[in-house]
Amino acid sequence: MDVYETAFKMQQTIFQISKDWPKEEKYALTDQVRRSSRSIGANLAEAWAKRRYPAHFLSMCTDADGELQETRYWLDTAVTCEYLKSEEHEAVMAQLLEVGRMLGGVIQQHESFCEPPHCPTA
Repeated sequence: MDVYETAFKMQQTIFQISKDWPKEEKYALTDQVRRSSRSIGANLAEAWAKRRYPAHFLSMCTDADGELQETRYWLDTAVTCEYLKSEEHEAVMAQLLEVGRMLGGVIQQHESFCEPPHCPTA
């Protein structure tokens, strides 16, 4: 899925920009934003593996969306704490918005991703 690849690139961007955050945030903000951003793609990978079950596929996609919202929260916190420059924040938020747009499309059309024989019939 294209959304998976886009989410993977985005989580790598977040890893890079968080490298220089204060050491005292290592087990707090840095860890949280890295985990939530990585969970987006991880949930999508699990959703893909479960695509023969439309309800499970949809559930994992909505979990990915929840992690995306959490990631937004942590990035907003980072910019407010002045660990993240406004330009970097805007750039990574644009990536998050793109992932969110793509993920929204997958959620809306989730049944089209499922695998027979469990797919609904037309």
